[in-house]
Amino acid sequence: MARRRLEVSKMRMFFVLGAALSLNLATAAAAETGAGQALYSAECAQCHGRAGRGTAVFPAVRGKSPEFVSERLMQYRAGETLGPNSALMTAAVRDLTDDDIEKLAEFIAANFP
Repeated sequence: MARRRLEVSKMRMFFVLGAALSLNLATAAAAETGAGQALYSAECAQCHGRAGRGTAVFPAVRGKSPEFVSERLMQYRAGETLGPNSALMTAAVRDLTDDDIEKLAEFIAANFP
């Protein structure tokens, strides 16, 4: 009987630890999404649209993989000319860190499939 209580106690402990870890991961994911969303709103939405559909002048970011977005943003940040709006893009991403670019790329891929 004592052994059974010990097993139940261990199971409860693992459940509580698992729940705490899940909550921590969910909170971290929400923070990442919030950071990406804030960056998109501040740096991208004015030209690419709130829903990432683009305009006649600026391309859609909708449907792009995080790898594609990250690579392009890093190229623009490095000053590469990739199209007619390269100067605007270079200025827009000049101060973004690698972490900012990663968060932005993940946000775009997750929210504009």
